Amino acid sequence: MDDLLIQNGRVIDPANGVDEIRDVLVVNGRIADAASGPAAGSGAGDDQAPAVRRMDARGRVVCPGLIDIHVHLREPGRSDKETIESGTQAAARGGFTSVVCMPNTTPPADNAGTVEYVKARAREKGIVNVFPSGAITVGLKGEQMAEIGSLKRAGVVAITDDGHCVQNNEIMRRSIEYAKMFELAVLDHCQDFALSSDGVAHEGYWSMILGLRGWPAIAEEIIVARNCLLAEFCEWKVHMQHVSSKGSVRILHDARRRGAMVSGEVCPHHIALTDESIKGYDTNFKMNPPLREKDDVEALLQGIADGVIEILASDHAPHCSFEKEVEFDDAPFGVIGLETELGIFLTELVHKKVIPLPKMIAMFTVHPARLLGLDRGALGVGAKADITILDPDREWVVDREQSASQSRNTPFHGRPLKGKAVTTIVGGKVVWEEG
Repeated sequence: MDDLLIQNGRVIDPANGVDEIRDVLVVNGRIADAASGPAAGSGAGDDQAPAVRRMDARGRVVCPGLIDIHVHLREPGRSDKETIESGTQAAARGGFTSVVCMPNTTPPADNAGTVEYVKARAREKGIVNVFPSGAITVGLKGEQMAEIGSLKRAGVVAITDDGHCVQNNEIMRRSIEYAKMFELAVLDHCQDFALSSDGVAHEGYWSMILGLRGWPAIAEEIIVARNCLLAEFCEWKVHMQHVSSKGSVRILHDARRRGAMVSGEVCPHHIALTDESIKGYDTNFKMNPPLREKDDVEALLQGIADGVIEILASDHAPHCSFEKEVEFDDAPFGVIGLETELGIFLTELVHKKVIPLPKMIAMFTVHPARLLGLDRGALGVGAKADITILDPDREWVVDREQSASQSRNTPFHGRPLKGKAVTTIVGGKVVWEEG
C-alpha cells in the first residue's frame, strides 16, 4: 500500500478541535505527523523516499471518514434488494467509510452465527468498514431476549430490533440492563403498534384527504418517553432511531436536561420532505416513521441546531422495484439514502445556515463513534486512516439510475443538491474517487 499525502485541504476534525488548512499524511494505513513523516521534504528524485501518492485537496474539506449508524444491507436473505458488496459501494460513493448494519435480515442477526456470517461477507466483499448490530430479542419478536453476551463476543457494536419495536416494557428494561453489563448501546425503532396499528402515512390532513390509514406521531412519542424513563432508571445509553416528530424532540430535550443517557438521530427525508409529498401516491415517499408535517420538520431542525439531536443517519432501506410498484397501502416502508444523505444534509443544514459545517461533520463522526465505542471518527496521529474528502459547494442532481445500490427507491430522484463527497479512503486505501 502506497503512503498518501493529502495537501492544501481544509481539515475539519471535530474530535481534536481542528479546523484549518493543513496537510494530512497517511503511512501504513494510519494518520502520521505530516510535518515530520517520510513525505516531508522528500524530493521527487530521492530514490530512497517511500512511495507517496500526493493528492491536492485545495478548495475541499478533509475530514474523518463519515459513519452511518443506520443501514440495511439486506444480507443474508434478501440479496435481490441489496448485498454487502453493493451496499458498501453505495456507502463509499456517499462518502461513508463505516456503516452499522441492522439485524432485521433473513434470518435475523439474533445469534452469533448470523453475525459471524455478516462479518465474513464484509471481509470478503465490503469496501468500507461494516459494523454489525445484533437483535434485542429472538426473531425480532419482542418476546424473549436474545443472548446479548454471545452477540457481544461475536462482535456486535449495539443491539436493536430495528424494523420492529419491543412492546413489552419489562423485556425492554431487562435488555437495557443486560446491554449495560456488556457496554452495548441500545438503539430503538420507536413505534407503539397498538397506536400506529396498520397506518401507512402520517395521521393528519394529507392522510385524511388521500384516504390512507394514519400513523400518528404519538405512536412514536410514547415509546420515546418510555425509553427516556428506562434509560434514566437503568442509567444506560438508549438511542432513538429516525426521530420524526416535534413531540419526540421535546421529550428528548427534557430527558437530556435531567441527565438521562439518551440520544437521537434524524434522517434526511424527515427534514427535506413533508407528508404533502405523498399526495401523488408515490410509494418512494413511504417510509417508517412516515413523513410528517412542517411543524415537525421545523422542530427537528431546531433540535439539531440546539444539540438535542446529535447524530445524522440514512436508514438506507433498499427494496426491489416490483415491491414498490403497487398500491400505497401494500408497498413496503423504506427508501435508499447512502449516496444522497450527505448532499441533502449539506443543502438543508449547512447551506441554509441551520448549523455550521464542523458541527454537521461531528454528527457523522465523533458523535456516532462515541455512542457505539468505535475507534473511528478522528484524524489524530495514530488513528486509522479513514478519511472523507468532500466538496461542500459541488452542485449536482440526483439520478437514481446512477446509484451503486441494487435498488432504486429514492424519493429524491431529479432533486438538485449542493455538496458531495469526492474521495473516500478506508484504512489508507482510496476505495472511491469521483471520476
